[in-house]
Amino acid sequence: MPELLVGPMLRYADEDGSSVWVETSSPCEVAVVVNGVRATARTFTVHGHHYAVTEVGETGEYTVELDGDQVWPLDDFPPSRIRPVTDLRQVAFGSCRTTVPHDEAHEATHGVDVLREYGKRLMEGEDPVDLLLFLGDQVYADELSAEMLAFIRARRDDGPDEIVDFDEYAELYRQAWTEPLVRWVLSVVPTAMIFDDHDVRDDWNTSATWRREIAQVPWWSSRVVAALGAYWIYQHIGNLSPSEREADPTYAKITAGDVDGGATLDEFAALADADPSSNRWSYSRDVGHNRLIMLDTRCARRLDPDRRSMVDDAEWEWFAERATGDVDHLLIGSSVPVFLPSGIFDVESWNEAVAGGAWGRRAALVAERIRQAIDLEHWGAFRKSFDRLGSLLIDISAGRRGRAPATIVLLSGDVHYSYLAAATSATGDLNHARIYQAVCSPIRNPLSRVVRFANVVGQFGVATLVGGLLARTARLPRRAFRWKITDGPWFPNVLATLDLDGRSAAVRWHTARPLYEKLVEIPLTAPPMSR
Repeated sequence: MPELLVGPMLRYADEDGSSVWVETSSPCEVAVVVNGVRATARTFTVHGHHYAVTEVGETGEYTVELDGDQVWPLDDFPPSRIRPVTDLRQVAFGSCRTTVPHDEAHEATHGVDVLREYGKRLMEGEDPVDLLLFLGDQVYADELSAEMLAFIRARRDDGPDEIVDFDEYAELYRQAWTEPLVRWVLSVVPTAMIFDDHDVRDDWNTSATWRREIAQVPWWSSRVVAALGAYWIYQHIGNLSPSEREADPTYAKITAGDVDGGATLDEFAALADADPSSNRWSYSRDVGHNRLIMLDTRCARRLDPDRRSMVDDAEWEWFAERATGDVDHLLIGSSVPVFLPSGIFDVESWNEAVAGGAWGRRAALVAERIRQAIDLEHWGAFRKSFDRLGSLLIDISAGRRGRAPATIVLLSGDVHYSYLAAATSATGDLNHARIYQAVCSPIRNPLSRVVRFANVVGQFGVATLVGGLLARTARLPRRAFRWKITDGPWFPNVLATLDLDGRSAAVRWHTARPLYEKLVEIPLTAPPMSR
């Protein structure tokens, strides 16, 4: 009898229906049953693992059957329910969630899992958000738990304590998403995802030098192919609408017939790593009067020193075509923040220039080591891309690309602290900004108190003093726009919620102390006030 290993996960959802993703223990027919109506799909196989995506047109409570036997819902949990998504009125978002047990010892080191605490609130009767965005580091492939290390050591005696193949990635996702309460949350809240470095490996695609050096590691080629293949299976295909999945040639080939699609997926993943323009991980959704663009800011990078950019030309053209007005709110997901504290932004821009040769070859080598050592890899470290993005955002907010949205909200994670920034043109009024950066990180992976203090001193103190000076020494151009951190930083484990009501908007951060509760709420369509 087949078993349900991971899922059901409620993924893409709109007014026409929803996609339900599952992993099973053996090939079978998967049925999602709503109001007596059965939506079915046959599993497909990749590297001996079995998956299905079922398209469901009904709304209401649902059950899941495998070959006719009901396997969902679990005992002691409320029924899972599919709700119609006709507008984005409430969007939750966050990043950076480690997978460790939820006992007292691990909560002392990793804090309370805010996603799990959110689940408790849902079980008490709170309505789910319309969409939950995971903005990177859904799994930590380079910071393995004791349970994950035990799995690796049980299946092989040699090799590194690193994930090196698809089976190990599959187990990593299983451990991340099958804690019963988290599993139930993922069955009732539609989710959209994008990767960041830890989904593959720390500092992934920081620079051309990083890629050359990691390519010399013996197990890296199998690791990156497994990482991108697993991401495609566990995260990416659920981001797509049914029509986008149907048009995807890799999906069509893997799901055709009963042949194991592992070789096909490996070939796809190897090409996606070697030639990012061969595939697009970014995606866009129009829901009601709002638009979400999730932008790949990791795999799509161009790292040639002479043409270094956060996204390649084809990716930028795709993004610019969709980054327009004529919506109430434009949401842009970028796993790495665009607007950092201004001092650290200047340090990143200076470092990129020096690593590119502005101070000579010897200084370039030192700058590259600094870049990798302290993660100088955000938009400030891709200065031309930053300037181009900023100019585009200013044009949208000024109504030069259609009717100006009430807000443009950049949603990010990565940095392990949370904050809100407001941005405008060089001559604009920050107290009447339309452009915001909302960062929510981590869901569960807090910095130690010592590192928190170092971040405040370094990024908000020392960097502020020296960043501008360093930028001038590297002869960097003046910025065409400006921004400021209006609220934060906050360092606890958090999950944020963006509330959209017509052309009004507000953002809230929630933490667990020990209950899921509001940390702060800030209106975006009123002048932001510094705190």
